Amino acid sequence: MNKNGQRILTTILAAAFILTGCGSGAKKTDSKTSSKKTETVADTGEIPKASGSDTTILVGASPSPHAEILEAAKSELEAKGWKLKVKEYTDYIQPNVALQAGDLDANYFQHTPYLDSYNKENGTDLKVAGTIHYEPFGIFPGKTKSLDDLKDGATVGVPNDTTNEARALLLLEANGLIKLKDKNDIKSTVADITDNPKNLKIKELEAAQIPRSLQDLDIAVINGNYAIEAGLSYKNDSLALEDQDSLGAKTYGNVIAVRKGEEKTAKTIALLNALKSDKVKKFIEDKYDGAVVPLY
Repeated sequence: MNKNGQRILTTILAAAFILTGCGSGAKKTDSKTSSKKTETVADTGEIPKASGSDTTILVGASPSPHAEILEAAKSELEAKGWKLKVKEYTDYIQPNVALQAGDLDANYFQHTPYLDSYNKENGTDLKVAGTIHYEPFGIFPGKTKSLDDLKDGATVGVPNDTTNEARALLLLEANGLIKLKDKNDIKSTVADITDNPKNLKIKELEAAQIPRSLQDLDIAVINGNYAIEAGLSYKNDSLALEDQDSLGAKTYGNVIAVRKGEEKTAKTIALLNALKSDKVKKFIEDKYDGAVVPLY
């Protein structure tokens, strides 16, 4: 073979090597992507066994009751080879930011209306994997110790985020303190108050701040988890509670949230079924004495 022939043969062989190499790489990438998309398991109601090297489930949660409930589920998961890690957050924003960024496998602190509102406001698409419990909203005393003693112009603290404010207003209406345009509207705001006979001043505050502001308020409507964290007793301290048959009870169950497409992964199913175990249900009922109600 002359030199020109050798050069042509070398060129052909090099091109073939490059094409083969690229084709092989593309196949691996496609296979990996496909595998990731179909990494789901059937939910039989049991906790699936952990397999492979990724056996840690990292969940973001409010300290109480969510993180406490997760701690109660750890042994259930460990029995199936899973390691549960809980990262606590004291606000309602960062757990969703961290989940969207891929820093968490799931979070447990919010209800569906709040998640829907967060997704809409932030252009995200986080999903509900399952509902675990419900926390009744309560009206608690500040400077005024009973609803009958509320004076004209009294100040009432309510959460300032859209969904929880509506829930607080519905509870105030249920106790005859105000009237709303639509008592079934879970998006009600102070602008929807049609009757305010005591001229109550509705003070909108960040939900976590309300228990620490009671000394400056006459009464306040407080989220269940923040009431628990502040050591407030639902039986002994509250002036009124949401009824378990109320719109709030039916709407505001606290959920496990995950990224889109991860609702049925082994991790998610393991976490959900551990939280719905008889052991965890008994823990909730014994520890919170009605302040947290299992929804399964």
